[in-house]
Amino acid sequence: MHVRRIVPDLHADDPAASHELYVDVLGLQVAMDHGWIVTYAAPGAPQTQLSVMREDASAPVRPHVSIEVDDVDAAHADAVRRGFEIVHPLTDEPWGVRRFFVRDRSGAVVNVVAHA
Repeated sequence: MHVRRIVPDLHADDPAASHELYVDVLGLQVAMDHGWIVTYAAPGAPQTQLSVMREDASAPVRPHVSIEVDDVDAAHADAVRRGFEIVHPLTDEPWGVRRFFVRDRSGAVVNVVAHA
């Protein structure tokens, strides 16, 4: 299994309020906007991203970071085998990803994701 990208997930009551700083000041582009989450990417370096989220559309908690992997099923099986707390089950989401949330040993919630 290989990591494809790591995206910090910032929490905000109004994700759109971040637009001016990230787009106008820092020159990032909106890569995805679902209303509840906005992801910004660096032009010419689309793997360089950050997300600002109000809530998660289907999970009970908001993750602190999203890590895209090439084999989410293998990552899930390994996390379960090692006894990590799964806080959102392995799920095929309607926006085209397969993911699960796992809590690391320090308490951070990690969204482990693969694009379908």
